[in-house]
Amino acid sequence: MLSHFIAEFIGTALLILLGDGVVANVVLKDTKGNNAGWIVITFGWAMAVFVGVFAVGGYSGAHINPAVTIGLASAGLFPWASVPTYIIGQMLGAAFGAFLVWVHYNQHFNRTEDPNLQLAVFSTGPAIRSTFNNFMSEVIGTFTLVFGVFYLAAPAAGNEIGSLSALPVGLLVLAIGLSLGGTTGYAINPARDLGPRIIHALVPIKGKRDSDWGYAWIPVIAPVVGAILAALAHLALKSPSIAIG
Repeated sequence: MLSHFIAEFIGTALLILLGDGVVANVVLKDTKGNNAGWIVITFGWAMAVFVGVFAVGGYSGAHINPAVTIGLASAGLFPWASVPTYIIGQMLGAAFGAFLVWVHYNQHFNRTEDPNLQLAVFSTGPAIRSTFNNFMSEVIGTFTLVFGVFYLAAPAAGNEIGSLSALPVGLLVLAIGLSLGGTTGYAINPARDLGPRIIHALVPIKGKRDSDWGYAWIPVIAPVVGAILAALAHLALKSPSIAIG
């Protein structure tokens, strides 16, 4: 179980290092990638997922997302007893990855006058603030992710996402970002948002704002709801009582 914890920690840290890293490269002042745009961010996040899953898929199944872990457990494909170990590893890994992004881009954070852009490197936020709509956006995005994982990654075969399935999962995240990410920034992962948000609150950044804790519960709770709904849909499709034609 310790190896699973370490793998989820490392995989999630890589995910956030590269994912938050591409956001930093695009939005922070005086970087080589400044103003490169949404396509670069979505592609960077997709490759971050690919690297994280590929790196540790053979050790823990590379959930690197509490919503995926909860979704698999809700579908009976992962033991509930292992869920806390995985989620703790994911949360700590996400925080560590975000810390490394701050270390890497520290000078650029301090040169960026807009505190909202500083925060955007660490955590998501809504384009239009609306509790119901923002919550539903994260539910829909995470449902799409977790439902896709059930089939793209074939978790029934060893209960893993696995290295060979890394690229399809990365492409799924790319599709979600391009198609659904414009409303909230598609957290679709409680660890991806909460761990880095905590780091934003802790590290010294010139002129930084608060960490928007009033919004922070949405990218934590909504992905869990979306994952459970995806698990229920998966179980419904598997039910022998459902017949078509």
